[in-house]
Amino acid sequence: MDHLKFETPDLVSGNIDKIAQLFPSAITEVRGEDGTLKKGVNFEILRQLLSPGVVDGEEHYEFTWVGKKAAMAEAARPTTKTLRPVKEDSRDWDTTENLYIEGDNLEVLKILQESYLGKVKMIYIDPPYNTGKDFVYRDRFAESKEDNDKKAGVYDENGNRLFENTESNGRFHSDWCSMIYPRLVFARNLLDAKGAIFISIDDNEITNMRKCCDEVFGASNFVVQIIWKKRSTPPNDQVIGAAHEYILCYAKDIESLSLNLRTRSAEQLARYKNPDNHPKGPWVAGDLSANVKGGRYVASLNYPIKNPNTGEDHYPPNNGNWRYSKETIERMLKNDEIYFGEDGKGRPKVKRFLSEIKNGITYTSLWDFVPLNTQGSTEMTDLLGNLTIFDNPKPVGLLLELLRLGSGQDCTVLDFFSGSATTAHAVMQLNAEDGGHRKFIMVQLPEPCDEKSEACKAGYKNICEIGKERIRRAGDKLRAEHPDAHLDTGFRVFRVDSSNMKDVYYQPEELEQQSLLDMVSNIKEDRTDLDLLYACLLDWGVEIHLPHTSTDLDGCTVHNVDNGALVACFSPNVPRSVVEYMAKQQPLRAVFRDSAFASDDAKINVTEIFKNLSPDTKVRVI
Repeated sequence: MDHLKFETPDLVSGNIDKIAQLFPSAITEVRGEDGTLKKGVNFEILRQLLSPGVVDGEEHYEFTWVGKKAAMAEAARPTTKTLRPVKEDSRDWDTTENLYIEGDNLEVLKILQESYLGKVKMIYIDPPYNTGKDFVYRDRFAESKEDNDKKAGVYDENGNRLFENTESNGRFHSDWCSMIYPRLVFARNLLDAKGAIFISIDDNEITNMRKCCDEVFGASNFVVQIIWKKRSTPPNDQVIGAAHEYILCYAKDIESLSLNLRTRSAEQLARYKNPDNHPKGPWVAGDLSANVKGGRYVASLNYPIKNPNTGEDHYPPNNGNWRYSKETIERMLKNDEIYFGEDGKGRPKVKRFLSEIKNGITYTSLWDFVPLNTQGSTEMTDLLGNLTIFDNPKPVGLLLELLRLGSGQDCTVLDFFSGSATTAHAVMQLNAEDGGHRKFIMVQLPEPCDEKSEACKAGYKNICEIGKERIRRAGDKLRAEHPDAHLDTGFRVFRVDSSNMKDVYYQPEELEQQSLLDMVSNIKEDRTDLDLLYACLLDWGVEIHLPHTSTDLDGCTVHNVDNGALVACFSPNVPRSVVEYMAKQQPLRAVFRDSAFASDDAKINVTEIFKNLSPDTKVRVI
């Protein structure tokens, strides 16, 4: 019976395996830091295999910065950290499919890799802009075990996981690039093949953000650089004041990308009328002539159109062209698809039927039709009062439009710089408007509120507490406004923490008798069944938003996730009756404590029970 490993995948080993499939002769053995032999790459042989196109000492185009290799190494380094459920902070735990995760988003993205790989349709992030006033995540790319033990995965040696990006440091870009690069790597892994990432950014790092995205997603997967008009007037303290920000969009796979057209407004739809009761339905009159200025004149498209009401011949204006051939126009005349004005005596126009046009409008890259950034502050004040903790939070209207463009009716939306939780608010609101079943995953570092801030005075200790309360109040408001809608306004809260397993890095001479007794169980004493259950789900690649039930039987608690996706019993002693009950559920996966079985024979008995009652079940211990 195998053990669960409780560690995210080693991306370096995976990359070496891929190289081995293509170039087996380039694979060799190397001795690791722990003294064991493992596979490695002989780059000299690999260069020869790739000659003559190998880059070796010649000038070439590349994007680099101080610390790039360390950032790439961090993206490949696994983590042993886990997510612990915080049921008391959650809403509708048993029924919701939404997630709110507190902790360093790099750790969270690593932890989610197995369970949500390729399952996120849309990602939106609003990362630090590197203005000299904001904060940048300080990532440690190498640390000792002692340093690691002192941290819970959120704070540095001074108790702060963030460092202030001062104005002098803000003139440099290496720290910022090292922060964003590994997070983009993991974000790409989570995206569905048809999905896309949308990134809010300003002029300070737009160039580097595009270069990072070109490298991570591929330049060919660039979709658009949206210009968002965020304010009505430029700032007064500048000669040329920026009244805009950017929203970058990259696809996971440009060939598979699925985006939506812009929804027509009620005002636009109201233009379509059907005064003549045409069988094709409402229509608007459009121009029949083609603009040939700078183009090519086509003589065959210059002919008279006879008005059947008056007999008058009409030619294209300015000796130009009609849009359609003479045969097509004759057919349209026959089908009453040409309009000659209310009195029937005007110039010919085409009837453009609502039933025949695209189900929406093509988006432009200039977004001046969504709310300004001041609307975001107003929305926060309306919900929570004047907390003055967020500088210009994004308005819900902006996120609604991005969701209409990039999400589907039933999909998962991720925001790993959640901040004020505007994305979660917008997901719930759009579901209320169109009956969708979008799910959100919000990730936010629990950055403490300043003791002098209005937020702290109101009782909020950190940004996560504000974000969660915003979701609660926005959900209540939406339920009141849409009483008949089947809305999911709940969320399960999880918090990044160290592994559930005890530290086993001891030398033989360091072990005492009490230590040996403590190691009878390899699970930390403060960990609950829920802690263990969700760690198993993450390790086994099962989504943590799935429904979960519990059954008490013969002194044990049996957990069942998603009707058999995984069953688990973490009781210290598991009788045969409980094992048989679990096997009869015929689950895909089953998990027990290793210490629940006194001997190898007991484990073998469990294996045999499952072979007889549920042979396809994968059984593991922790």
